Amino acid sequence: MATMPEHHSPKADPSPAAHRPERGASRHWRWLLAAPVPLAVWLTTRRWDLTLAIALLELGVHAVLARLTRAKAPAAEVGERAVQPVVIWLTGLSGAGKSTIAQALIPLLEREGHRVAWLDGDITRGILPKLGFTKADRDANVLKTGFIARTLETHGITVVASYISPYRETRAKVGAMCRHFVEVHLNTPLSTCEARDVKGLYAKARAGEIQHFTGIDDPYEEPEAPAVRIDTSEVTVAEACAQILAKVSGGG
Repeated sequence: MATMPEHHSPKADPSPAAHRPERGASRHWRWLLAAPVPLAVWLTTRRWDLTLAIALLELGVHAVLARLTRAKAPAAEVGERAVQPVVIWLTGLSGAGKSTIAQALIPLLEREGHRVAWLDGDITRGILPKLGFTKADRDANVLKTGFIARTLETHGITVVASYISPYRETRAKVGAMCRHFVEVHLNTPLSTCEARDVKGLYAKARAGEIQHFTGIDDPYEEPEAPAVRIDTSEVTVAEACAQILAKVSGGG
């Protein structure tokens, strides 16, 4: 699924013909599983464009789940211990290092036996049409991602999510959705984030060319008690990943 990069490639079924009679039924079940959320969106917003986009997203999620879980138990096995799926939520300002750490963390998790999906703000935001950067739009984007993360987790897939997700209450709602939620706050100083900004977004926000920019004219509500708090201006990417892995494995 292009909008949800996967870092696990299950082996092809050695006897695909054996599954052909079930394909039609599988599609019907995906429609049934995907129906409730789009219906709720339509009833609350009356927007066909948003409802259709979410319905297509739901189908994609369930298609990925069907492929990833076809021959797998909910928890992967490493030696004699089960690897518990978890949602690792990276939050922080733009430029704090969320995507960089996510991409470095994924192969380390896979080495530990996790099946991993990466959800990134820059990717999933494009799925929902006409979402801006108001608080309501940001909340809609984050909560939708939280639902996807929860669905993946319940099917035995560890999720690494990298989102600014600036509002404390919304992050708490996502955490409540998930069974095992690890909130990682990248509290990199604003000055460092601005220095890293090769796109010049912070400069445009300070000049008034971009509205609702977190850290400039929109707030970022820091987590009060995250599972892990990391200043990426003081540690390397490898050190940051080690701290997160220690928490995920129960040693942090």
